[in-house]
Amino acid sequence: MKKVLTKDLELYFENLFPYKRDKPSNKKHLVLIGIGGNVGNVKRRFKKLFFKMKIDRRVDIIKTSPILKNPPFGFLNQATFLNAVVVIKTNMYLKELFKYLMYLENFFKRDRLFKNSPRTIDIDIIFFDKIVYNKNNLTIPHMRWQNRSSVIIPMLFLKD
Repeated sequence: MKKVLTKDLELYFENLFPYKRDKPSNKKHLVLIGIGGNVGNVKRRFKKLFFKMKIDRRVDIIKTSPILKNPPFGFLNQATFLNAVVVIKTNMYLKELFKYLMYLENFFKRDRLFKNSPRTIDIDIIFFDKIVYNKNNLTIPHMRWQNRSSVIIPMLFLKD
């Protein structure tokens, strides 16, 4: 099902997006992840990502949002993006989770040609528990998350 929000924003309610886990998780860290992409069949890739994470015992997927279709920012001469947010619980610490997510991006053939370039998939840690972290190439909470419709709109669908 598709819901048009504005001429530039559309929501897609697909299998697994949104999703809500039916049993509690005993893992200790609560994490919000943003996912996005605009190259190839992104909806199919999101579903494959969901299943790849679901079979990993280190991660419990708690909730997902619907998928938001939205215009690019930064580098504007590219296709529109699909974005969603995923709530997970994990026992991995921040740096370990970051490495795991980079592994997933590589698995799905993410290229980093230039800043804000087209991509098969982008996986960002938006929040990790309530920590604030800023070292090297990792900033938590994710920089400018509160100014991005690609994060804010999907987050609205996570409330119970």
